[in-house]
Amino acid sequence: MGNAIEVADVSKRFRISTDRQSSIKERVIQHRKRAKPEDFWALRDITFDVEEGHTTGLLGHNGSGKSTLLKCTGGILQPTKGEIRTRGRLASLLELGAGFHPDLTGRENVYLNGSILGLSKADIAKRFDDIVGFAEMERFIDQQVKHYSSGMYVRLGFSVATNVEPDVLLVDEVLAVGDESFQRKCLDRIKAFQRDGRTIVFVTHGADLVRQICDRAVVLDHGEMVVHGTPSEAVRAFREQMVAGGLGEPTSEEAAPEHDLRVRIRNVTVDYPVAERPYAHTGESVTVRVAYEATDPVADAVFVVSVHTHDGHLLYGDNTWVEGHRLPALHGMGEIAFVFDALPLLEGHYPVTVGVHSLRGGQMFDWREQEAHVDVVNPSEAWGSVALPTRVDLERLAAEAGSRPSAREGATGDVPARSAAS
Repeated sequence: MGNAIEVADVSKRFRISTDRQSSIKERVIQHRKRAKPEDFWALRDITFDVEEGHTTGLLGHNGSGKSTLLKCTGGILQPTKGEIRTRGRLASLLELGAGFHPDLTGRENVYLNGSILGLSKADIAKRFDDIVGFAEMERFIDQQVKHYSSGMYVRLGFSVATNVEPDVLLVDEVLAVGDESFQRKCLDRIKAFQRDGRTIVFVTHGADLVRQICDRAVVLDHGEMVVHGTPSEAVRAFREQMVAGGLGEPTSEEAAPEHDLRVRIRNVTVDYPVAERPYAHTGESVTVRVAYEATDPVADAVFVVSVHTHDGHLLYGDNTWVEGHRLPALHGMGEIAFVFDALPLLEGHYPVTVGVHSLRGGQMFDWREQEAHVDVVNPSEAWGSVALPTRVDLERLAAEAGSRPSAREGATGDVPARSAAS
């Protein structure tokens, strides 16, 4: 396979006016003193490739440049420097419904947007019912879109864009809009694209979403590329930048805030119920201990724990605040323990992430990305990741079947002893 997208030394500059004159009179009087526009570099020297059939995430906080990079890739913006090469038919889910005309009906806008995305009128007609059905807009498709709710607008825009069946799909924070049901439908559609071997570039600030759907990921920080690697490598770099204060809105053009480790995680350990046994059985107690050191008093610390599957998908997340604990001021060395009284996991290797941040202001003090893990052995024959309490009721079966032997009983009526999970 070749590359579907090649980004080579791309930089993007915007000219920002610092002229604050608010009236025509002020503009005329101060014409000769008008301030010179300032340069703002949203992207600087970005280089990476996206292989055909792969999904690459662009990860970063607001202001990192990820949406600007996606718009450059989609041809909406032109790079100031460098070049972006794409191969195959491309569809962009950047600003959903941005091409809708408010005075046209939903039906008319479907045809308008479909033609903008490269479909013929006949092609749109073949797909029309699927587009409207996915968006759940049958009752409203002949109303003017200016009367649509924001959710209806987004659903129809997503449905049109994804029915183009592109070779390359560009997605910008689609799963951050709409209700939960629609977000699941979006994710299912994206996964169907992946199964079809299509190339996807996905913008997000959600680390767990990168683990869930991406093969590779790029982390951006104030327009510069921090890393291009596996989802785990990218998420780790993203967390490190959060701790360093480097991700978020830039406070100045010269520098980001310095690394602040007012609370430092010294180590993370896992205690099992039997000291000589380096694993737990399903349903046993497991404790995750977080040793910390606070160099200065910190009055609003919150400790976080999350458990993941072996391939990085989030299984469970919690923190001390959610559990109802307002911690006293931290100063010096100490330890926080997250106790799982009855771990409901089946056999497997489960990475654990811990962190500590401020309750207000969103300051990340320290973070350890999947540096510890919990090993679980399942004595039963059940399979999967989570142990769900299950009971099999055979009373009605026995009453209806009477004395007739089942296929498994044979002539003698004996049933081999098996677990309920089998």
